[in-house]
Amino acid sequence: MNKLYNKPEWLKIKIEHDPKFDDVRKTLSENSLVTVCEEAHCPNINECWSSGTATFMVLGDTCTRGCRFCNVKSGRYGANIDPMEPMKIAESVKKWGLDYIVITSVDRDDLPDQGSEHFAKVITTVHQQSPEVLIEVLVPDFRGDVKCVETVVQARPNVFAHNVETIERLQGRVRDNRATYEQSLMVLEYAKKQGLYTKSSLMVGLGETEEEIAQTMDDLRRIDVDFLTLGQYLRPSLKHLEVVEYVHPDQFEHYKKIGLEKGFRYIAAGPFVRSSYKAGEFFIKSIVKENGNDGA
Repeated sequence: MNKLYNKPEWLKIKIEHDPKFDDVRKTLSENSLVTVCEEAHCPNINECWSSGTATFMVLGDTCTRGCRFCNVKSGRYGANIDPMEPMKIAESVKKWGLDYIVITSVDRDDLPDQGSEHFAKVITTVHQQSPEVLIEVLVPDFRGDVKCVETVVQARPNVFAHNVETIERLQGRVRDNRATYEQSLMVLEYAKKQGLYTKSSLMVGLGETEEEIAQTMDDLRRIDVDFLTLGQYLRPSLKHLEVVEYVHPDQFEHYKKIGLEKGFRYIAAGPFVRSSYKAGEFFIKSIVKENGNDGA
């Protein structure tokens, strides 16, 4: 059975066109901005763009890592950084009237600061142009360099996210060998100790067990991660890792129940859920607005 094409009914999306989708695409094109929505072939792109939501991917479209699940193109060196990118993003955010945005990036191991200063400039510029906007960052592991993590933390995003991606046993098979489970946990733990809300994400369907998912949740809760998303791994092409299992929606609900019992403030779980999926934004937004920026 070819699991790239033979998918169960619950993994079929009905695409409905909306004029807002075209407006978002036009703005992104005019400003030469990149979104992870397009680069990673996110299944929610129509839903999110039509509602005026996009996850901006800074630092170019070429990643210096080669994770075996990801559709973003990779290379030894990334693209030249656009110094006007922070302002372009800030202006786009203002044009769309957004109040919650996600900023992510490719890995930039080729840069001395791994792109952390540029991340901070984007956050600062958006805050200056639209002080009311809540900002979530989804950052790389910066090879565990605390100085880089601190640079982003000091810009004070409202939510600090970094994805462990999969359970500990499958890390070497799924992720680039420069990424490790403990390194990812360290990055999240450091941000949490600085008083930020923290968030991570897991893919399922790669051969993990329920016990291993539960253990990963325990590891994340041990460092007080606040928010978690779980979604189905979907194979981008025949060159990528094969899907081991299509997880039924009922199992996602089961995982959600387990996670909430373990103490996560919020969990978004479902076949099409991704780390930046807007299903979690509204709840996270209400928590941040109610309690302020302090995630401790």
